[in-house]
Amino acid sequence: MTERHLKDCNILLIGAGSIAKAMIRGLTAGRAVERERITVTNRSRREQLLALREMYGVRTVDDIWAQTDAIQAADIVVLAVKPHDLLAVAGRLRPFLKKGAVLLSLAAGIGTDAIEKQVGARVAVVRAMPNTACAVLESATAVCFGRTCNAEAMDLACDVLAQLGEVSIVDEHEMDAVTGVSGSGPAYFYYMVEALQQAAEAQGLSAETARRLILQTLFGAGKMMQETGLEASELRRQVTSPNGTTMAGLQVLEQAGFSQVMHSVVDAATRRSREMGLELQSAE
Repeated sequence: MTERHLKDCNILLIGAGSIAKAMIRGLTAGRAVERERITVTNRSRREQLLALREMYGVRTVDDIWAQTDAIQAADIVVLAVKPHDLLAVAGRLRPFLKKGAVLLSLAAGIGTDAIEKQVGARVAVVRAMPNTACAVLESATAVCFGRTCNAEAMDLACDVLAQLGEVSIVDEHEMDAVTGVSGSGPAYFYYMVEALQQAAEAQGLSAETARRLILQTLFGAGKMMQETGLEASELRRQVTSPNGTTMAGLQVLEQAGFSQVMHSVVDAATRRSREMGLELQSAE
């Protein structure tokens, strides 16, 4: 069998929300896939469908169940629907999916085994967790693969997700922790920026100056980690002089138990992700 490449694939996106829009933007920006090979459908978001067609030149379908040729032609089907709708949609897709199609789920909490039960062994099931930075094509995306995936299906799924940002392959049992770290991570970042800005303004800086300084500081620090390859602990050691200003600030964080707070934050989000998954699957 001839190996498939992403540029030769027909892609169907079911759902027209923010992640689907980001994926279309990423796929078309670098011409990873020609726009005529991309179809997007969503019965409840007609205005968004029209906007996507106008902006990116992709094909749109109001009712995919009335035009199942788009399902039958798809090499990759992206399920960008609400978690509580996912298994029902997957079950309806089953009669129309071509053998060897890649079914890429973006829904939190639903495992690949539950999806495989709905679509059967003829389809390669992949589960992914992008985060909200996909809107600017800088997502930290984790992906795991079902039992029906072969190497080709894995490569195709990773190629699609790479259009959203960085991709990390994980085991399925790690996906709840992924949700707790990178899925919820942008909100932790915004919360920290908000607190830093309030502290800066309390010291007399203007809101605009504080915002600019904080954002560049955090982006620059992240870029240093990325480019140097050094651990955060080593970079922290390098910038902390004995009896200096940085040490004075860090001692307050240590006394306040900042490290333990972050452990508790990630643990709480991870546990809630696990609970939500159980709730969703028990409801079926």
